[in-house]
Amino acid sequence: MSTIHWTEDHNRRSARWHSENHSPPPRKVALADDRTRADQAFRHATQGTALLWRGDFHNARQLLRAMGRRVDRRPTPPGRTPSESFGLQRRAKARRAGILGRLLVLLEDDHGLALRRAPDVRQACLEAYGPPQGRTVVSLRELLGVLGAHQWRRRGVDVPALGARVHPHYGVFAPVRGEYVDLVAHTPLPVTIRDRPTTATAFDLGTGTGVLAAVLAHRGIGRVVATDSSPRALDCAEENVHRLGLSGRIDIVGPCLFPEGRADLVVCNPPWLPARPTGPVEQGVYDPDGAMLSGFLTELAAHLRPGGEGWLVLSDLAELLGLRSRRHLLDAVDAARLRIVDRVDTSPRHPRSRDTTDPLHAARSAETTSLWRLTHTI
Repeated sequence: MSTIHWTEDHNRRSARWHSENHSPPPRKVALADDRTRADQAFRHATQGTALLWRGDFHNARQLLRAMGRRVDRRPTPPGRTPSESFGLQRRAKARRAGILGRLLVLLEDDHGLALRRAPDVRQACLEAYGPPQGRTVVSLRELLGVLGAHQWRRRGVDVPALGARVHPHYGVFAPVRGEYVDLVAHTPLPVTIRDRPTTATAFDLGTGTGVLAAVLAHRGIGRVVATDSSPRALDCAEENVHRLGLSGRIDIVGPCLFPEGRADLVVCNPPWLPARPTGPVEQGVYDPDGAMLSGFLTELAAHLRPGGEGWLVLSDLAELLGLRSRRHLLDAVDAARLRIVDRVDTSPRHPRSRDTTDPLHAARSAETTSLWRLTHTI
Protein backbone atom coordinates (compact mmCIF):
# COMPACT_ATOMS: atom_id res chain seq x y z
CA MET A 1 0.00 0.00 0.00
CA SER A 2 1.38 3.41 -1.00
CA THR A 3 0.97 6.43 1.23
CA ILE A 4 0.78 10.12 0.38
CA HIS A 5 1.88 12.83 2.84
CA TRP A 6 1.11 16.54 3.12
CA THR A 7 1.07 19.36 5.67
CA GLU A 8 -2.20 21.03 6.64
CA ASP A 9 -2.88 23.40 9.55
CA HIS A 10 0.76 22.95 10.57
CA ASN A 11 0.19 19.20 11.01
CA ARG A 12 1.75 16.38 9.07
CA ARG A 13 -1.02 14.25 7.51
CA SER A 14 -1.17 11.12 5.40
CA ALA A 15 -3.61 8.84 3.57
CA ARG A 16 -3.60 5.87 1.26
CA TRP A 17 -2.61 6.62 -2.33
CA HIS A 18 -4.52 4.96 -5.16
CA SER A 19 -3.90 5.22 -8.90
CA GLU A 20 -5.52 2.99 -11.50
CA ASN A 21 -2.63 3.86 -13.82
CA HIS A 22 -0.17 2.68 -11.16
CA SER A 23 1.37 6.14 -10.91
CA PRO A 24 3.63 6.46 -7.85
CA PRO A 25 2.53 8.79 -5.06
CA PRO A 26 3.74 12.35 -5.65
CA ARG A 27 6.73 13.39 -3.57
CA LYS A 28 5.61 17.00 -3.26
CA VAL A 29 2.06 17.93 -2.30
CA ALA A 30 0.70 21.45 -1.87
CA LEU A 31 -2.79 22.48 -0.86
CA ALA A 32 -5.08 24.22 -3.34
CA ASP A 33 -8.50 25.82 -2.99
CA ASP A 34 -10.82 28.33 -4.64
CA ARG A 35 -8.12 31.03 -4.46
CA THR A 36 -5.69 28.99 -6.58
CA ARG A 37 -5.28 30.41 -10.06
CA ALA A 38 -5.02 28.18 -13.12
CA ASP A 39 -1.58 29.50 -14.14
CA GLN A 40 -0.26 28.80 -10.66
CA ALA A 41 -1.75 25.29 -10.59
CA PHE A 42 -0.42 24.53 -14.05
CA ARG A 43 3.06 25.69 -13.11
CA HIS A 44 3.11 23.52 -9.98
CA ALA A 45 1.83 20.47 -11.90
CA THR A 46 4.35 20.79 -14.73
CA GLN A 47 7.13 21.00 -12.14
CA GLY A 48 5.98 17.77 -10.47
CA THR A 49 4.10 19.17 -7.47
CA ALA A 50 0.67 17.68 -6.83
CA LEU A 51 -2.20 19.83 -5.58
CA LEU A 52 -4.60 18.47 -2.97
CA TRP A 53 -7.89 20.28 -3.47
CA ARG A 54 -9.65 21.63 -0.38
CA GLY A 55 -12.21 23.97 -1.97
CA ASP A 56 -15.46 23.77 -3.93
CA PHE A 57 -15.90 20.65 -6.08
CA HIS A 58 -17.23 22.48 -9.14
CA ASN A 59 -14.38 24.97 -8.95
CA ALA A 60 -11.96 22.03 -8.96
CA ARG A 61 -13.52 20.76 -12.19
CA GLN A 62 -13.19 24.22 -13.73
CA LEU A 63 -9.56 24.38 -12.67
CA LEU A 64 -8.90 20.97 -14.24
CA ARG A 65 -10.41 22.15 -17.53
CA ALA A 66 -8.33 25.33 -17.41
CA MET A 67 -5.18 23.28 -16.84
CA GLY A 68 -6.13 21.10 -19.79
CA ARG A 69 -6.45 24.13 -22.05
CA ARG A 70 -2.95 25.20 -21.09
CA VAL A 71 -1.56 21.77 -21.92
CA ASP A 72 -3.33 21.86 -25.29
CA ARG A 73 -1.84 25.21 -26.30
CA ARG A 74 1.11 23.30 -27.75
CA PRO A 75 -0.35 20.97 -30.41
CA THR A 76 1.60 17.82 -31.16
CA PRO A 77 3.27 18.06 -34.57
CA PRO A 78 2.72 15.20 -37.02
CA GLY A 79 5.48 12.66 -37.49
CA ARG A 80 7.21 11.75 -40.72
CA THR A 81 5.44 8.38 -40.78
CA PRO A 82 2.12 7.11 -39.39
CA SER A 83 3.94 5.08 -36.73
CA GLU A 84 5.95 8.12 -35.66
CA SER A 85 2.77 10.21 -35.48
CA PHE A 86 1.18 7.51 -33.35
CA GLY A 87 4.14 7.49 -30.99
CA LEU A 88 4.14 11.26 -30.67
CA GLN A 89 0.41 11.27 -29.92
CA ARG A 90 0.85 8.57 -27.27
CA ARG A 91 3.64 10.51 -25.57
CA ALA A 92 1.65 13.75 -25.69
CA LYS A 93 -1.37 11.99 -24.22
CA ALA A 94 0.75 10.51 -21.43
CA ARG A 95 2.24 13.93 -20.64
CA ARG A 96 -1.21 15.51 -20.54
CA ALA A 97 -2.52 12.75 -18.25
CA GLY A 98 0.50 13.16 -15.96
CA ILE A 99 0.02 16.90 -15.56
CA LEU A 100 -3.75 16.79 -15.07
CA GLY A 101 -3.40 13.78 -12.77
CA ARG A 102 -1.64 15.98 -10.21
CA LEU A 103 -4.87 17.66 -9.10
CA LEU A 104 -5.94 15.43 -6.20
CA VAL A 105 -8.94 14.91 -3.91
CA LEU A 106 -9.31 13.07 -0.61
CA LEU A 107 -11.88 10.29 -0.23
CA GLU A 108 -13.03 9.78 3.35
CA ASP A 109 -13.33 6.47 5.24
CA ASP A 110 -16.65 5.73 3.51
CA HIS A 111 -15.50 6.80 0.01
CA GLY A 112 -17.29 10.11 0.58
CA LEU A 113 -16.01 13.42 -0.75
CA ALA A 114 -16.02 16.18 1.90
CA LEU A 115 -15.96 19.15 -0.46
CA ARG A 116 -18.51 21.90 -0.95
CA ARG A 117 -21.10 21.04 -3.64
CA ALA A 118 -19.54 17.61 -4.11
CA PRO A 119 -21.78 14.85 -5.49
CA ASP A 120 -22.26 11.59 -3.63
CA VAL A 121 -19.46 9.50 -5.10
CA ARG A 122 -19.65 6.59 -2.66
CA GLN A 123 -21.48 4.09 -4.87
CA ALA A 124 -19.35 4.89 -7.91
CA CYS A 125 -16.16 4.44 -5.87
CA LEU A 126 -17.47 1.22 -4.34
CA GLU A 127 -18.05 -0.17 -7.84
CA ALA A 128 -14.61 0.86 -9.07
CA TYR A 129 -12.42 0.42 -6.00
CA GLY A 130 -14.26 -2.08 -3.83
CA PRO A 131 -14.97 -1.60 -0.10
CA PRO A 132 -13.31 1.41 1.55
CA GLN A 133 -9.95 0.79 3.22
CA GLY A 134 -9.45 4.11 4.94
CA ARG A 135 -8.96 7.67 3.76
CA THR A 136 -7.61 7.59 0.22
CA VAL A 137 -6.22 10.22 -2.15
CA VAL A 138 -6.95 9.88 -5.87
CA SER A 139 -6.59 12.23 -8.81
CA LEU A 140 -9.66 14.27 -9.65
CA ARG A 141 -9.29 13.21 -13.28
CA GLU A 142 -9.50 9.56 -12.28
CA LEU A 143 -12.46 10.21 -10.00
CA LEU A 144 -14.35 11.89 -12.85
CA GLY A 145 -13.68 8.77 -14.93
CA VAL A 146 -15.08 6.64 -12.11
CA LEU A 147 -18.22 8.80 -12.02
CA GLY A 148 -18.59 8.56 -15.80
CA ALA A 149 -18.21 4.78 -15.66
CA HIS A 150 -20.91 4.65 -12.99
CA GLN A 151 -23.32 6.39 -15.36
CA TRP A 152 -22.41 3.99 -18.20
CA ARG A 153 -23.03 1.08 -15.84
CA ARG A 154 -26.37 2.47 -14.70
CA ARG A 155 -27.70 3.36 -18.17
CA GLY A 156 -26.08 0.60 -20.19
CA VAL A 157 -25.18 0.51 -23.88
CA ASP A 158 -27.80 -0.40 -26.47
CA VAL A 159 -26.83 -3.45 -28.57
CA PRO A 160 -29.21 -3.76 -31.55
CA ALA A 161 -27.96 -7.29 -32.33
CA LEU A 162 -29.34 -8.35 -28.94
CA GLY A 163 -32.33 -6.05 -28.77
CA ALA A 164 -31.11 -5.25 -25.27
CA ARG A 165 -28.57 -3.23 -23.32
CA VAL A 166 -25.34 -4.36 -21.71
CA HIS A 167 -23.90 -2.57 -18.70
CA PRO A 168 -20.10 -2.03 -18.68
CA HIS A 169 -18.22 -1.80 -15.41
CA TYR A 170 -15.35 0.55 -14.65
CA GLY A 171 -12.20 -0.61 -16.45
CA VAL A 172 -14.12 -2.86 -18.88
CA PHE A 173 -14.26 -1.92 -22.56
CA ALA A 174 -17.77 -0.80 -23.54
CA PRO A 175 -19.22 -2.12 -26.83
CA VAL A 176 -19.70 1.33 -28.33
CA ARG A 177 -18.28 0.28 -31.72
CA GLY A 178 -21.15 -1.79 -33.06
CA GLU A 179 -19.47 -2.95 -36.27
CA TYR A 180 -17.52 -5.75 -34.56
CA VAL A 181 -20.65 -6.94 -32.75
CA ASP A 182 -22.58 -6.99 -36.04
CA LEU A 183 -19.85 -9.07 -37.69
CA VAL A 184 -20.27 -11.79 -35.08
CA ALA A 185 -24.04 -11.47 -35.22
CA HIS A 186 -24.38 -11.88 -39.00
CA THR A 187 -21.47 -13.98 -40.29
CA PRO A 188 -22.79 -17.46 -41.27
CA LEU A 189 -22.09 -20.04 -38.60
CA PRO A 190 -19.79 -23.00 -39.42
CA VAL A 191 -21.49 -25.91 -41.15
CA THR A 192 -20.89 -28.13 -38.11
CA ILE A 193 -23.09 -25.77 -36.04
CA ARG A 194 -25.86 -24.88 -38.48
CA ASP A 195 -27.52 -28.29 -38.33
CA ARG A 196 -27.22 -28.70 -34.56
CA PRO A 197 -26.76 -25.30 -32.88
CA THR A 198 -28.34 -26.35 -29.58
CA THR A 199 -25.73 -29.09 -29.07
CA ALA A 200 -22.77 -26.95 -30.20
CA THR A 201 -20.19 -25.27 -27.98
CA ALA A 202 -18.57 -21.87 -28.56
CA PHE A 203 -15.79 -20.08 -26.72
CA ASP A 204 -15.67 -16.29 -26.41
CA LEU A 205 -12.14 -15.25 -25.46
CA GLY A 206 -11.61 -11.88 -23.79
CA THR A 207 -15.32 -11.48 -23.26
CA GLY A 208 -15.24 -8.05 -21.53
CA THR A 209 -18.87 -7.14 -20.92
CA GLY A 210 -19.97 -10.55 -22.25
CA VAL A 211 -21.59 -8.96 -25.30
CA LEU A 212 -20.22 -11.42 -27.89
CA ALA A 213 -21.00 -14.41 -25.69
CA ALA A 214 -24.57 -13.14 -25.47
CA VAL A 215 -24.70 -12.68 -29.27
CA LEU A 216 -23.55 -16.27 -29.78
CA ALA A 217 -26.19 -17.55 -27.37
CA HIS A 218 -28.75 -15.32 -29.09
CA ARG A 219 -27.89 -17.09 -32.35
CA GLY A 220 -28.93 -20.39 -30.84
CA ILE A 221 -25.63 -21.95 -29.78
CA GLY A 222 -26.42 -24.23 -26.87
CA ARG A 223 -23.35 -23.69 -24.70
CA VAL A 224 -21.00 -20.71 -24.62
CA VAL A 225 -17.90 -20.47 -22.43
CA ALA A 226 -16.65 -16.92 -21.95
CA THR A 227 -13.20 -16.10 -20.57
CA ASP A 228 -11.21 -13.03 -19.63
CA SER A 229 -7.95 -12.24 -17.87
CA SER A 230 -9.49 -9.34 -15.92
CA PRO A 231 -11.43 -10.03 -12.69
CA ARG A 232 -13.42 -6.85 -13.34
CA ALA A 233 -14.45 -8.12 -16.76
CA LEU A 234 -15.43 -11.51 -15.34
CA ASP A 235 -17.70 -9.84 -12.77
CA CYS A 236 -19.13 -7.55 -15.46
CA ALA A 237 -19.85 -10.41 -17.86
CA GLU A 238 -21.43 -12.47 -15.07
CA GLU A 239 -23.78 -9.60 -14.22
CA ASN A 240 -24.76 -8.96 -17.84
CA VAL A 241 -25.33 -12.64 -18.58
CA HIS A 242 -27.63 -12.85 -15.55
CA ARG A 243 -29.43 -9.65 -16.54
CA LEU A 244 -30.03 -11.03 -20.05
CA GLY A 245 -31.42 -14.30 -18.69
CA LEU A 246 -28.61 -16.39 -20.21
CA SER A 247 -26.98 -17.80 -17.07
CA GLY A 248 -28.03 -21.34 -17.96
CA ARG A 249 -26.30 -21.18 -21.37
CA ILE A 250 -23.18 -19.08 -20.77
CA ASP A 251 -20.40 -20.06 -18.36
CA ILE A 252 -17.97 -17.35 -17.25
CA VAL A 253 -14.48 -18.80 -16.65
CA GLY A 254 -11.16 -17.26 -15.69
CA PRO A 255 -8.91 -15.50 -15.39
CA CYS A 256 -7.50 -17.19 -18.50
CA LEU A 257 -7.46 -16.96 -22.29
CA PHE A 258 -8.64 -20.43 -23.32
CA PRO A 259 -10.87 -22.63 -21.18
CA GLU A 260 -10.35 -26.37 -21.05
CA GLY A 261 -11.68 -28.54 -23.87
CA ARG A 262 -12.58 -27.95 -27.49
CA ALA A 263 -15.32 -25.99 -29.24
CA ASP A 264 -17.09 -25.85 -32.57
CA LEU A 265 -16.49 -22.10 -32.69
CA VAL A 266 -13.89 -19.93 -30.94
CA VAL A 267 -14.39 -16.16 -31.15
CA CYS A 268 -11.70 -13.66 -30.19
CA ASN A 269 -11.81 -9.88 -30.45
CA PRO A 270 -8.38 -8.95 -29.05
CA PRO A 271 -7.18 -5.38 -28.48
CA TRP A 272 -6.35 -4.05 -31.92
CA LEU A 273 -3.15 -2.07 -31.33
CA PRO A 274 0.17 -3.64 -30.22
CA ALA A 275 1.10 -1.03 -27.63
CA ARG A 276 1.21 -0.78 -23.86
CA PRO A 277 -1.96 0.49 -22.14
CA THR A 278 -1.60 3.28 -19.60
CA GLY A 279 -4.62 2.26 -17.51
CA PRO A 280 -7.43 -0.26 -17.13
CA VAL A 281 -9.74 1.32 -19.71
CA GLU A 282 -7.03 1.14 -22.40
CA GLN A 283 -6.58 -2.60 -21.90
CA GLY A 284 -9.44 -3.15 -24.32
CA VAL A 285 -7.58 -1.19 -27.02
CA TYR A 286 -3.87 -1.86 -26.52
CA ASP A 287 -2.25 -5.32 -26.45
CA PRO A 288 1.48 -5.17 -25.52
CA ASP A 289 3.52 -6.88 -28.26
CA GLY A 290 0.28 -8.41 -29.62
CA ALA A 291 0.43 -11.04 -26.85
CA MET A 292 -3.29 -11.88 -26.84
CA LEU A 293 -3.45 -12.10 -30.63
CA SER A 294 -0.41 -14.38 -30.64
CA GLY A 295 -1.83 -16.55 -27.85
CA PHE A 296 -5.12 -16.96 -29.69
CA LEU A 297 -3.50 -18.01 -32.95
CA THR A 298 -0.94 -20.31 -31.30
CA GLU A 299 -3.45 -22.25 -29.21
CA LEU A 300 -6.50 -22.18 -31.48
CA ALA A 301 -5.92 -25.46 -33.34
CA ALA A 302 -5.64 -27.40 -30.09
CA HIS A 303 -9.07 -26.13 -28.98
CA LEU A 304 -11.09 -26.71 -32.16
CA ARG A 305 -13.31 -29.69 -32.75
CA PRO A 306 -13.09 -31.31 -36.21
CA GLY A 307 -14.61 -28.93 -38.73
CA GLY A 308 -14.68 -26.10 -36.18
CA GLU A 309 -13.72 -22.50 -36.87
CA GLY A 310 -11.93 -19.69 -35.08
CA TRP A 311 -13.27 -16.21 -35.68
CA LEU A 312 -10.69 -13.47 -35.26
CA VAL A 313 -12.24 -10.00 -35.17
CA LEU A 314 -9.50 -7.49 -35.91
CA SER A 315 -9.12 -3.97 -37.27
CA ASP A 316 -6.34 -3.14 -39.73
CA LEU A 317 -5.64 0.14 -37.92
CA ALA A 318 -2.35 -1.27 -36.61
CA GLU A 319 -1.31 -1.95 -40.22
CA LEU A 320 -2.32 1.54 -41.37
CA LEU A 321 -0.28 3.04 -38.54
CA GLY A 322 2.74 0.90 -39.35
CA LEU A 323 2.61 -0.97 -36.03
CA ARG A 324 2.06 -4.40 -37.58
CA SER A 325 2.16 -5.64 -41.18
CA ARG A 326 -0.40 -7.80 -42.93
CA ARG A 327 2.48 -10.16 -43.75
CA HIS A 328 3.19 -10.56 -40.03
CA LEU A 329 -0.43 -11.55 -39.39
CA LEU A 330 -0.55 -14.01 -42.28
CA ASP A 331 2.77 -15.58 -41.25
CA ALA A 332 1.45 -16.02 -37.71
CA VAL A 333 -1.65 -17.77 -39.10
CA ASP A 334 0.53 -20.13 -41.16
CA ALA A 335 2.88 -20.83 -38.24
CA ALA A 336 -0.09 -21.84 -36.10
CA ARG A 337 -1.12 -24.42 -38.76
CA LEU A 338 -4.30 -22.53 -39.54
CA ARG A 339 -6.06 -21.90 -42.84
CA ILE A 340 -8.13 -18.85 -43.78
CA VAL A 341 -11.61 -19.94 -44.87
CA ASP A 342 -12.96 -16.45 -45.52
CA ARG A 343 -12.74 -12.83 -44.43
CA VAL A 344 -15.75 -10.59 -43.84
CA ASP A 345 -15.04 -6.84 -43.85
CA THR A 346 -16.90 -3.79 -42.61
CA SER A 347 -16.15 -0.06 -42.41
CA PRO A 348 -16.00 1.93 -39.16
CA ARG A 349 -19.03 3.90 -38.08
CA HIS A 350 -17.60 5.62 -35.00
CA PRO A 351 -17.29 9.44 -34.94
CA ARG A 352 -13.47 9.47 -34.81
CA SER A 353 -13.32 8.03 -38.33
CA ARG A 354 -14.88 11.31 -39.54
CA ASP A 355 -12.94 13.70 -37.31
CA THR A 356 -10.65 15.59 -39.69
CA THR A 357 -8.93 17.32 -36.76
CA ASP A 358 -7.59 14.01 -35.47
CA PRO A 359 -3.85 13.79 -36.31
CA LEU A 360 -4.42 10.11 -37.16
CA HIS A 361 -7.46 10.84 -39.33
CA ALA A 362 -5.94 9.42 -42.54
CA ALA A 363 -5.52 6.01 -40.90
CA ARG A 364 -8.80 6.06 -39.00
CA SER A 365 -10.85 7.03 -42.07
CA ALA A 366 -9.33 4.16 -44.09
CA GLU A 367 -9.75 1.57 -41.33
CA THR A 368 -11.42 -1.78 -42.04
CA THR A 369 -12.64 -4.19 -39.38
CA SER A 370 -12.51 -7.83 -40.44
CA LEU A 371 -13.77 -11.15 -39.19
CA TRP A 372 -11.22 -13.77 -40.22
CA ARG A 373 -12.65 -17.29 -40.40
CA LEU A 374 -9.87 -19.73 -39.54
CA THR A 375 -9.73 -23.51 -39.37
CA HIS A 376 -7.09 -26.12 -38.57
CA THR A 377 -4.97 -27.35 -41.46
CA ILE A 378 -4.92 -31.15 -41.29
